[in-house]
Amino acid sequence: MATAVHEETPSEASANPQAESIVVRFAGDSGDGMQLTGGQFTLSTALAGNDLSTFPDFPAEIRAPLGTLFGVSAFQINFGSTSIETAGDALDVLVAMNPAALKTNVNELKPGGLIIADTGEFTERNLAKAKYESNPIEDGSLAKWQVLAFDISALTVAAVKPFGLGNKEALRCKNMWTLGLALWMFDRDRQPLIDWLKAKFAKAPALAEANIAALNAGHAYGETAELSGPLKQHHVPAAAAEPGLYRTVTGAEAISMGLVAGAQLADLPMFFGGYPITPASAILHHLSRLKEYGVTTFQAEDEIAAVASAIGASYAGQLGVTSSSGPGIALKGEAIGLAIMTELPLVIVNSQRGGPSTGLPTKTEQSDLYQAVYGRNGDAPMPVVAARSPADAFEVAIEACRIATQYMTPVMLLTDGYIANAAEPWKVPEVSEYAPFPVTFLDKVPDSGFLPYARDDKLARPWVKPGTPGLLHRIGGIEKKQGTGNIDYSPANHQEMTNTRKAKVDGIKVPDQTIEIGNPGGKLAVVGWGSTFGPIHQAVKCARRKGLNVSHIHLRHIWPMPANLGDLLKGYEKILVPEMNTGQLKTVLRDQYLVDAKPLNKVSGQPFRIAEIEAAIDAILAGGSGGQVPADQTQLPNPVAGHDDGHTKPGALSPQSR
Repeated sequence: MATAVHEETPSEASANPQAESIVVRFAGDSGDGMQLTGGQFTLSTALAGNDLSTFPDFPAEIRAPLGTLFGVSAFQINFGSTSIETAGDALDVLVAMNPAALKTNVNELKPGGLIIADTGEFTERNLAKAKYESNPIEDGSLAKWQVLAFDISALTVAAVKPFGLGNKEALRCKNMWTLGLALWMFDRDRQPLIDWLKAKFAKAPALAEANIAALNAGHAYGETAELSGPLKQHHVPAAAAEPGLYRTVTGAEAISMGLVAGAQLADLPMFFGGYPITPASAILHHLSRLKEYGVTTFQAEDEIAAVASAIGASYAGQLGVTSSSGPGIALKGEAIGLAIMTELPLVIVNSQRGGPSTGLPTKTEQSDLYQAVYGRNGDAPMPVVAARSPADAFEVAIEACRIATQYMTPVMLLTDGYIANAAEPWKVPEVSEYAPFPVTFLDKVPDSGFLPYARDDKLARPWVKPGTPGLLHRIGGIEKKQGTGNIDYSPANHQEMTNTRKAKVDGIKVPDQTIEIGNPGGKLAVVGWGSTFGPIHQAVKCARRKGLNVSHIHLRHIWPMPANLGDLLKGYEKILVPEMNTGQLKTVLRDQYLVDAKPLNKVSGQPFRIAEIEAAIDAILAGGSGGQVPADQTQLPNPVAGHDDGHTKPGALSPQSR
């Protein structure tokens, strides 16, 4: 049963105030290297021992027109000496490489925060593209923030002049100049970045030296600016951490490693059939580098071929895995039904994004829960699990492999764009911590005879490799006769097989639901799933520090749900369900347990902020009924120019590959 989790009392919190954290966002054109800058700053932050969480925010266009509002690419990092669970609410520092980057991000900056702007890009043409009537650096509109504006472009060109680069190539080093300044600001070591640049440009040493010169020039500028301006060096102490081996990991990396670990624990080779789609493509990229662990990767010609190849691999005795996002999962739907009918193990990773249809290809959302639980023709039950963070994706991927192989069923693993692209520190686990779940293939005819659809105590049918002597059988998508697997259209058999497939999924053993913070019972439970974990956790912590009777419950097993969840939820007077959709888990909870769950919905393509959930907690305890987070007015309307059909076209790069 769930137990209460101890946390600081208000008096303990005041006696031991939280350590410092800082939120920085780098923003510029999609060609300015902001993701690269953020990624390398993340590396230096991890090496400094800080806890961290990141939020890469891509434009949907492959390459939007330079200087336009809808072409802005941003990378946000929240780091500090305390536990970090979100990428942060309000920014402390905004690095804006052009007017459009300033326009789309400045309202996220807290009052008194620091703007670092490249005046070399604040030309009349670029100001017009960003819909500025006057230069904000000069007209006083930025008065409530600190502004450090200088010509980064010119300073970069001067720094790399000795290396003979053309103006266009020289300006490509701006991100390294900016990174050098950021490294100085937060007292970071440059050497790991210098080593990385030398390795990256090993075949072009002049480019390596030019980028290193830009990095050093930005660092040196910080020392100069400190003498006379608002820029100060700020050291953030390392965060307390358990002893062990750590690395930064993105959700896509963690899922890839978790799938490999799950296949190893099942003692199976793994076959991955995929097709490129934002933001799921990174899983294919990572798995293709892990061939030494018995992993075969196949980039199919389309989504249907990808899932069909994975089903074929499972039929042949490997662990079949496929991956996509919402539009691709829709295309895979009939084949997923085939895997349910044939009762073969299959892991399906759905990296959710904004929808419907092409929707918001590079923005995050949680709107595929209905699709995962219900979204197939016929009664086609399938287990569904959800990762809460990049590091948690490793554990959830192993769990998906366990369920698929032990119960002979497809399993859907839900993640989203935020988890897939975000990074956080991960303590590399000991292999001995995981109990193996090796698969046993049926390799000889049982004494009672061979029945392809015989059942064990978990209602799973036997797994037989094709070509095993005496065990010849056929499977397909037409209804099977119980036991023999022969085609059988009879009403009684279809009723029996439908009931059996449902009973198998309903009977999957999942751990009892625990409480993240709070007590079993009380005024309010905030129930979440997936990537809402961080903001819900922090919001509930803040609410409890204020003396509010609120608890946090977070689901990993979406279907079937934990056996104790219904009784647990009925112990609370009110239930609030924050989701990045229009209320899908809320509907499932109402359906399954007849509880009056209230929704808190956000579908702006951005993750929840802690403050949004805090406000909803205050409102519902005061008699409110949940609702919808107001649309963020700083977000841009959909552009008229540019498009993305959701899949990478021949000759084009996905945003992750830029």
